[in-house]
Amino acid sequence: MSQPQFAGIIAYPITPFNADDSLDLPALRAGIDRLIADGVHAIAPLGSTGESAYLSEDEWTAAAEASIRHVAKRVPVVVGISDLTTRNAVRRAQFAEQAGADAVMVLPISYWKLSEQEIFDHYAAIAQAISTPIMVYNNPATSGIDMSPQFIARLVREIDNVTMVKESTGDIQRMHQLRELSNGEIPFYNGSNPLALEAFCAGATGWCTAAPCLIADLTLALYRATQAGALSEARELFYKQLPVLNFILKGGLPTTVKAGLKLQGHDVGAPRRPLQPLSAEQTERLRALLKAVA
Repeated sequence: MSQPQFAGIIAYPITPFNADDSLDLPALRAGIDRLIADGVHAIAPLGSTGESAYLSEDEWTAAAEASIRHVAKRVPVVVGISDLTTRNAVRRAQFAEQAGADAVMVLPISYWKLSEQEIFDHYAAIAQAISTPIMVYNNPATSGIDMSPQFIARLVREIDNVTMVKESTGDIQRMHQLRELSNGEIPFYNGSNPLALEAFCAGATGWCTAAPCLIADLTLALYRATQAGALSEARELFYKQLPVLNFILKGGLPTTVKAGLKLQGHDVGAPRRPLQPLSAEQTERLRALLKAVA
């Protein structure tokens, strides 16, 4: 079985846009610098928070290249790979590998319902095209595909460079099942913010989250406390930040994180339409939540 390539807080940077809706690469680089300076353990560009689904192919390529090059091996980079077609997912994975990504996180998405064999072959084709480690990303809320722990364990067992899992269903039992199915040998990463404490207690190797864009000190402190076995401190830290975690998740990650960054003095533009900026009322609610945890 696999050993984790990285552990801890894996932060999702947003993808900034200028007023004319073009990519703002200087702001992307500045956001990455802030996250690394705060102490996150890895950077994961072009996930859901990074609005990957709303980018043209040229924009995706530019954002991926800029992110990988700017991180410059200061921390590992895990590039999000998601496309309806296997062909383009392979192309993106190959580009990420050639640009220097340390791993890719593959989210299969579908218009037509995919069978397990079709999903398996999708991962196998990507794995055959690259040597970079692959993280399986299970997020049925955004992808329309829900992979069982048994199927995920099969992917890790039967495809050599599929080595780890991000589980985002919000079902803590899935994580326990992954541990049981592999005798604790499959590294798994929490992708559900409200489950962060439970996930670490269940043995999660890391937490993939956009929260460090706004509250990096709290997310990092929670990780340190769980790793030290200081569960009383960890509970206090978790429940302190939970209102923020819930708010940014329920309000839509690109929308809420971009609003929060603007409140903190970092104007990174609006989310790409059809997504809308946070309402004035909700922005004030977010302001109060961030002030409460400052």
